[in-house]
Amino acid sequence: MKKHIRKITAALLALSAALTFAGCGVGDANVTDEQGRTIISVGGWTNKEGKQRDALMERKTLFEQDNPDVVVEGDEWTFSLDTFLAKASGGELPTVYSTYFTEIAQIIDSGYSADLTDVLSERGYDGQFNQDIIDLVTKDGRIYAFPVSAYALGLGYNTELFEQSGLLEEDGTPKQPKDWNELVEFAKQIKEKTGTPGFVFPTAGNQGGWFFTALAWSYGVEFVEKQEDGTWLSTFNTPECVEALQWIKDLKWKHDVVPIDTIIDSDKYYEIFSTGKAGMMIAPGNYSDYVIQYGMTPDQLGLMAIPEGPAKHVTLIGGELQSVSSESTPEQIDAAVRWIETKYNYKATDTFKQTTETAIDKKLSDGALVGTKSLSVWDDNAESAAFENALIDEKCNINPNQVRLYNEFVQNPCELHPEVTVCAQELYAILDDCITQVFRDENADCASIIKTASEQFQSDYLDNVTF
Repeated sequence: MKKHIRKITAALLALSAALTFAGCGVGDANVTDEQGRTIISVGGWTNKEGKQRDALMERKTLFEQDNPDVVVEGDEWTFSLDTFLAKASGGELPTVYSTYFTEIAQIIDSGYSADLTDVLSERGYDGQFNQDIIDLVTKDGRIYAFPVSAYALGLGYNTELFEQSGLLEEDGTPKQPKDWNELVEFAKQIKEKTGTPGFVFPTAGNQGGWFFTALAWSYGVEFVEKQEDGTWLSTFNTPECVEALQWIKDLKWKHDVVPIDTIIDSDKYYEIFSTGKAGMMIAPGNYSDYVIQYGMTPDQLGLMAIPEGPAKHVTLIGGELQSVSSESTPEQIDAAVRWIETKYNYKATDTFKQTTETAIDKKLSDGALVGTKSLSVWDDNAESAAFENALIDEKCNINPNQVRLYNEFVQNPCELHPEVTVCAQELYAILDDCITQVFRDENADCASIIKTASEQFQSDYLDNVTF
């Protein structure tokens, strides 16, 4: 999840204006080699010896064997808002680069992601993607990015603390809190039985604000609205948003079920949970990747559905995308899609199978949990999804009941809500401050805090949006 907690920046506000400064890019140089083969550069590469490089080189070798008309060159640049604008405006983006759902709308609007529609159609992708997900990268009926992974936030829990608190069935299935109020009751039970805080909620590094949006949606809150004249309006100064913040405040001052820490960024959040200092946390399906560094083992980890709110049952959807630079030639776009599909494919090709098994084996060797099934980017009928899920079942290294409720949840999810599409990171920072205030001050006025936050978001950010 850390990749989603990027530094606050106003860079995306300048993307549209930066188009006029675009220079020579991949479409003007390094298009073919001396043998006439199409050259594509792939971002996120590593030249550091190790398992990650070995996997990339194996993938490159297999790809070039199967596609002798293409040469793959590694580019060590990895997407970040701090560097994206300069790379994009200078025409220096790799042919293929990773990005995320938070930024993709602005990237598409600014013209830095190539139209993949025709190539995808020619290669049989029509109807193969999960429609809820492909809609997020579609503009005017055209597809501008290739979704490769998606997640829905759930509720992570410590199996040992759940068992000690009487919240674990004999078969290892956890009791599921139906709503946020029942989660509080579970947290109180954990605290009473074990002396450990029953729940942890982040407050810093944009993590708290990010999770607060998901909580607030379940209260019926929406944070922004685009007006007919193209301007954006902050819309969260509402009684429902105040109620959601009051729920956060009560965790500490009324129920006493959270740690005493008031500055909890992403690292601290996972450290607290991993070291047994909290019983539950809001988490994505891959959260074990972040807790194993602190020594937590798969058998201690569980995951289930996110609780309902007073207004609706909703969760945040996010994930990773592969974009192709808009400077690319048609031949490079075609080659880029062929490269992407060696790892992410609706077909269960031999290469896809080998790549998928390698990735799962790496998780096992790293000590991560294998057993959680993600929200699929594919339609239910896609054979690759069926293959991957069967492989997860085969290589599962836990009692499957630890994550069964989450797996069932993503198969039949509640409402899936994408992240705020404009100034998301700036909003999260403002909401972080709201959470910090109510955790630090027992007398904090939630209504006043939300009013100020909404006004600040409008004046400091939304009033300056140019797209």
